[in-house]
Amino acid sequence: MKIGLTGDTHNNLKNVAKICDIFNSHDLDFVIHTGDISLPKTLLAFDILKMPLMGVFGNNDQDEKDHLLKICNQKGFLFEEKLKIRMSDKNFLFAIHDPNDIEDDFYKKGNIIVHGHTHRFRDEVYKETHIFNPGECAGMMKGMNKIGIIETEDPSMEIISF
Repeated sequence: MKIGLTGDTHNNLKNVAKICDIFNSHDLDFVIHTGDISLPKTLLAFDILKMPLMGVFGNNDQDEKDHLLKICNQKGFLFEEKLKIRMSDKNFLFAIHDPNDIEDDFYKKGNIIVHGHTHRFRDEVYKETHIFNPGECAGMMKGMNKIGIIETEDPSMEIISF
């Protein structure tokens, strides 16, 4: 599988449009948003993606969660508190917002954990599990915003800055 990864977009509609353009130029199976969309209009902006969108809710999504869920239902987006996606017979990709919510059973050789919340790049292997956060996407400084592309076969994480 080839997966796009973004998070912490915090209502930056200009950046969401750029994120969608970048992802649409790649052959991706789907895109995961790791939370902190913040407002329904921002989630609606992801409607231009050419592939499915799924994700998790962040701490800044809680006040608008009912409205965000309504848009998910309208657009066919899948958002939950945490995602567990089967990558193979034995391995899963887990998506959460806050890395403090990583559960012990997420750790297994070959699994991948993605998260947001920290606004900081993270690409490491811990307990034989790949943990990845490309960083934030809400910044105003050109070249400082980051999204990721995950290849799950032989796990590799690519960073795209814009």
